[in-house]
Amino acid sequence: MTSFLPLGFTAPLVLAALLLLPVIWWLLRLIPPSPRRVAFPPARLLADIDKREETPDNSPWWLTLLRLLLAAAIILALAGPIWRPLADAPAGSGPLWIVLDNGWASSSGWETRRRTAERLAETAADTGRPVLLAATAEGADQPLVPQNARLALERLRVLEPRSWPTNRGELTIGLRKAAQETRPGSIVWLAEDAATAGTPRFVEDLRTLAGDSELTVMTGLGRPAVLADARNDIEALTVSLLADAPSSEPRTIRALDMRGLTLGEADATFEDDGVTGAARFDFPVELRNDVARLELVGEDSAAGVQLLDDRWQRRTVGLVSGASADQAQPLLSPLYYLERALSPFAELRRPREENLAEALPDLIEQGVSVIVLADVGRLPEGALEAVAAWVDQGGVLVRFAGPRMAGGTDDLVPSPLRAGDRTLGGSLSWEQPQPLASFADTSPFARLDVPADVTVNRQVLAEPGPDLADRTWASLADGTPLVTASPRGRGTLVLFHVTADTGWSNLPISGTFVSMLRRIVALSSTSGARGDGAGTAAASGTVQEPAEVLLPPVRVLDGRGRLGPPPASALPVSARQGEVEASRRHPPGLYGSDDAFRAINLFTSLDQVMPLDLAPIEGAATLARYPTTEATDLRPLLFIAALLLLFADAIAMMWLRGDAQGLRSRLSRGAAVLLLAGLASALVQPQTARAQDTSDDLAALEATLDTRLAYVLTGQPDRDATSRQGLLGLTRYISTRTALEPEAPVGVDIATDELAFYPVLYWPISETTPVPSPEALARIDTYMRNGGTILFDTADQLSAGISGFGTSPAVLRLRQVLDGLDIPPLEPVPADHVLTKAFYLLETFPGRYADGPLWVEATETQSAGDRPVRAGDGVSPLLITGNDFAAAWAVDEAGNPLFPTVPNDAMQREYAYRSGVNIVMYALTGNYKADQVHVPALLERLGQ
Repeated sequence: MTSFLPLGFTAPLVLAALLLLPVIWWLLRLIPPSPRRVAFPPARLLADIDKREETPDNSPWWLTLLRLLLAAAIILALAGPIWRPLADAPAGSGPLWIVLDNGWASSSGWETRRRTAERLAETAADTGRPVLLAATAEGADQPLVPQNARLALERLRVLEPRSWPTNRGELTIGLRKAAQETRPGSIVWLAEDAATAGTPRFVEDLRTLAGDSELTVMTGLGRPAVLADARNDIEALTVSLLADAPSSEPRTIRALDMRGLTLGEADATFEDDGVTGAARFDFPVELRNDVARLELVGEDSAAGVQLLDDRWQRRTVGLVSGASADQAQPLLSPLYYLERALSPFAELRRPREENLAEALPDLIEQGVSVIVLADVGRLPEGALEAVAAWVDQGGVLVRFAGPRMAGGTDDLVPSPLRAGDRTLGGSLSWEQPQPLASFADTSPFARLDVPADVTVNRQVLAEPGPDLADRTWASLADGTPLVTASPRGRGTLVLFHVTADTGWSNLPISGTFVSMLRRIVALSSTSGARGDGAGTAAASGTVQEPAEVLLPPVRVLDGRGRLGPPPASALPVSARQGEVEASRRHPPGLYGSDDAFRAINLFTSLDQVMPLDLAPIEGAATLARYPTTEATDLRPLLFIAALLLLFADAIAMMWLRGDAQGLRSRLSRGAAVLLLAGLASALVQPQTARAQDTSDDLAALEATLDTRLAYVLTGQPDRDATSRQGLLGLTRYISTRTALEPEAPVGVDIATDELAFYPVLYWPISETTPVPSPEALARIDTYMRNGGTILFDTADQLSAGISGFGTSPAVLRLRQVLDGLDIPPLEPVPADHVLTKAFYLLETFPGRYADGPLWVEATETQSAGDRPVRAGDGVSPLLITGNDFAAAWAVDEAGNPLFPTVPNDAMQREYAYRSGVNIVMYALTGNYKADQVHVPALLERLGQ
């Protein structure tokens, strides 16, 4: 390509045709336009010939200029003009080396990097130069040899930024071999603004490989912002941010769970330098444990993502008490205060066995992270070996003192203890209870508030020693240890020198106690240190090492920060390995399995981010910046201009030939056609329908403005008429006896109509009732899940038997209908159910028949899990009866009953109406009659 300032041409030799413009001008002036044609009828010979004007013998100057511009536009378009073209490849006759950084930092401005590389390869292809393309994040697993430029272009089109740092040093050996075979003609390094430990050596090697060839380094696109150092601290979840350039505007960080749902957002505030900052998520600990991903909003890069695994979640704590059975009651048990202090941020486990020799190994097998022993003096031998091995492998053992520990203990304590205890008013005593001293800066409890009202009146004492001060995490005002700790293997031993209850101090009922336990638990690993059970430790105290466990990659991040399948080059990581550094072999992502994984992040600390230093090659290389503007191809514009000039020439020729009238008529006809087409398109545009224009909208509006009862249309005229007349009779009864005034009932089609408008849906079931489709069942599920109540009525109490749930044809069809729904457990209405007192005080719920029960959702003492059909506001989502309520309620227009009751009893019909009132009130008001405030009135009405 040849460039003239900001304009370049892909075929500059075509511009030589501009020299022909004078020749074209001479020919246009020499050749006159077509002569004017005039009709010559005999009768109009004198009238139609104007003798005062003659046709010119050459072209007008303006027509000549128009045609010259047309020729010039075509010549310029064929020359391939490019506005602000990208830089061409450096000069040279040998192979062109393109070293392209495609690590994590290249995601910033990646398209600009790739277009620059493609332009360089295209220029090389035009000149016939081979190209060696080296992508630095791909390592040595790529062809580092000169090849056809078209092949390099194909590789560039599929190349993407990677999520790991570039290891440029891996390319050195391959590049040296390529240079030994054929020296590079020129080298272009499309660099990213980030470095690794091996980058300085690579810079020196690249300068050596270039030799006398031209070396160009392009930089200046910056790098993405970096998230690192995510911490689920005691108070909040925090994450650090490193921006590319100083900024005063906050950046938003989003927290997501495993399903990709947003849990919340927080703004990162920058420090005085405007580059480093931090974000804080003040979520409850339960919500923080659900966070699986932190991402920087608006930053499509792996650097803007932090993945969290169970190491950022709350730990599992096993609780064991040595107290006797008479103390295993609330407020007396040592574990009472521990459970309430630990439950907000830890999952608690209690042993299934009372025997410590079996209970402790059982907890270890459950994978607990922390074991808390409350007043356990000496562990049984088998349990002692198992716990010791568990601590050596990373477990945290927390012990609390007590009378049993004062009588003697085993070796699993941070420091030797004196026999007996120190108590207020006894030997080794002090005159008044001792308060807590301030926590040392080296203690895990540093910066915790020390409450003035916490005092200790009894404790066990540690034997003095030279290292006792180093093992003391908390002490009393007189300097005696309150909490001591020491490492053992990969684990930790912690001892509170007081009891876990309020017998020796009031520490367990203070907020500081909760904070201390939280920080101790935070020292552990969520996966725990599972030992091999009792007897695995040898006599010498060594622990049998577990087998090596490898975690394969499950999903890894790409350069844009998206999780996807791992590449073939990704390798498993060892479960016992410490912090894994992200690389081409271990890309950032999730390793293990879908339900038990380990997260590897690009950065764990902001200190790992290193800038690119090009100072060693400033004199030997040309440092350039990436082009910041796009190249524009001017050929389409010039061809359009040539076409317009051609049209103008045609119009001018028609004018010169004297065909002005025809020209005007053609233009008029064209304008008329365009106008008619515009009007037609406007008329056929779809009109926006106004609200309430359809019967469905009107029905929805009526159902919204007024309360109505509804019944399911069965397609059986007699049953539908009975349902309508029955709900009409119940509506009238409710209007006369209560403050509720419902409008006339409506029939609904469960497959098409909206059900949410109706609080109660009456559904008669017979042996011919069709089973709803799966789509209709889903609508029913949604209706009941959102608080609606369906009253199923089989109207077969006489044939179903006294239980009301026999095997009549209607009951069998009801079971088929309900088989598609995950309904809750059912039971007959208990005597103390709120349905028996929602408006009237009832003991039974008769309809046309009196002996059948009314079934409701069974009262559950525990959560029902993920059941789709749930009671809304304490209301059962479905009621089932066989007493034929609709027939008992049904009346004609004059208010006379349509069906007799069985037996024929007026009071039975009255109680049927009252049952209907209670059902409607129960569906509308929920369980408010179960509130304590209604108890006196209910007892008074019951005569108690």
